[in-house]
Amino acid sequence: MTKVLVINGSPRKGEGNTAGILAPFIGGMEDAGASVELLYAADIEARDCLADFNCWFKNPGECIQKDGMQEVYPKIREADVLVLAMPVYIPIPGCMANFLNRMCPIIEPELEFRDGRTRGRRPGNVKLSKLVLVSTSGWWEVENMGIILRIVQELTMNLGVEFGGAVLRPHAFILSENPDEKEKIHGSLREAGRLLMEQGTMPRELLDSISRPLLSESELRERYNRSYQRAKGN
Repeated sequence: MTKVLVINGSPRKGEGNTAGILAPFIGGMEDAGASVELLYAADIEARDCLADFNCWFKNPGECIQKDGMQEVYPKIREADVLVLAMPVYIPIPGCMANFLNRMCPIIEPELEFRDGRTRGRRPGNVKLSKLVLVSTSGWWEVENMGIILRIVQELTMNLGVEFGGAVLRPHAFILSENPDEKEKIHGSLREAGRLLMEQGTMPRELLDSISRPLLSESELRERYNRSYQRAKGN
């Protein structure tokens, strides 16, 4: 049975748009027989990384800080797939930034030069073979999530594991206003989760259907601008 660890990095935890996208995606993975555990980065309460490299050069693989991450490290090491889910902030929520920075003990610092870059690698005691990104944003264009995509891809390459794909949903809040589109996209999300577990990948056309625009750029921009002007007039 494939073991999946999902980290929801939204400070709104189970009430946000990220949770709304994650639920059917997780459902699809479970349909395929995966064992899925969901954690909230805000509940982990990871402290800032101290950047002392104790986990690399003094006690490899062991973080000196004793906080919520100590319970999470074994879960990461035992998972086959790690799903990182987060909304776009500037650039990402603080709780998720701390979590990602504290991934350092999961990277083995026996450096290699791969694909033109200096990289670490996955330690022998880490089963993890695949990272997947799930991201939401309020902006119209899917390119708004480019910085988060790059962060997760960099982590994937430093670990030397496979990037399983990115499930991206721009202007995610619009789904709550359009039940028909919400049902269609949730169906695609469930299918994406199932195929990820069964085939190890998600078809490009399916991911594109999840990311497709639900209104025009000008409509969304004008809507935001009207809200700003109302607030400015108060």
